Amino acid sequence: MGVFDFVRDVGAKVGIGKSSEERKAEDQIERSQEMARKIKETAEKNQAAQAAKQATKKVTGEDRAKAREARIERKSQERFAEYNKSIELEKYVSDLGLKFTGLDIRYDDGVAYISGEAPDQETREKIILAVGNAEGVGKVDEEMTVAVAADEAVFHTVVSGDTLWAIADKVYGDGNRYPEIFEANKPMLTDPDLIFPGQVLRCPK
Repeated sequence: MGVFDFVRDVGAKVGIGKSSEERKAEDQIERSQEMARKIKETAEKNQAAQAAKQATKKVTGEDRAKAREARIERKSQERFAEYNKSIELEKYVSDLGLKFTGLDIRYDDGVAYISGEAPDQETREKIILAVGNAEGVGKVDEEMTVAVAADEAVFHTVVSGDTLWAIADKVYGDGNRYPEIFEANKPMLTDPDLIFPGQVLRCPK
């Protein structure tokens, strides 16, 4: 059981849900809309200042009700997106062929909460990494139980220029042991040369 940090916005992360590019595009649209809103607000304030000399504009109960409905709708859409992300993460873990009992993943604002039972420590760690290395996940908070306990592996976050050989040399003092790291991260890794900065890998002791 524990909390594990991951790099949330990395372009090469597993594309579950929206990609970094899609989120950047959405952010850019939101920034443009915010700028347009501010320009509109400034214009409205100027008009209001002139109109204030003649009459005081009051916010009606209907306006407040509409604003409240808009906030509820926005919150509802956010919750629905998080629910869909939770389902996608569970399907991704299942599609990897990792065994588990009663796995439940709940995604909430970049944090994935995992519960259930794994048959062994290796599978538990692979589930944590599969979810944590997925697009949009910045933290994994897991409370999985393990049927057969074992020592925890060392988690290594890949940095620019890293190779499995370099990681094996750092962790084990012997770069020739890189196949051990590759095997320990299957099926998430399919090629020992395909790793990316921000990805977290398990290195068994």
